[in-house]
Amino acid sequence: MPASVRTALAGLGWWNNPVPQPPSAHLDQVLAVLERYGWCQSLDVGLTGRLCMRGAQQLLENTGHVTPAARDRAVDHMQTVLAHAGITMSFWTWNDLPGQQFPQVKALITRSAAHARRQGE
Repeated sequence: MPASVRTALAGLGWWNNPVPQPPSAHLDQVLAVLERYGWCQSLDVGLTGRLCMRGAQQLLENTGHVTPAARDRAVDHMQTVLAHAGITMSFWTWNDLPGQQFPQVKALITRSAAHARRQGE
């Protein structure tokens, strides 16, 4: 639902806008979205409705579950976790590597959420 419609409905008392989450909770939500709708590579949203990590983040941002700033911080945490593993590419490039599997994606998101929590986010 577009933000303008959500806001109008909230003004009438017909909708409660979600509370934007901090980076750690956002990453938990990204994982929940991927587990619910399925994970894919190469496209933010696949033809069957599956999403990549970036697509799940965009869905959550578009629906008010995360602010752009908190999303950026979540990305920073994912990039830090990748860097600690010696991986210097962007998370969405890493997501699309041939042979990449969902268990590795899940591990990255889980470790990144834990890293964010250790940083107070």
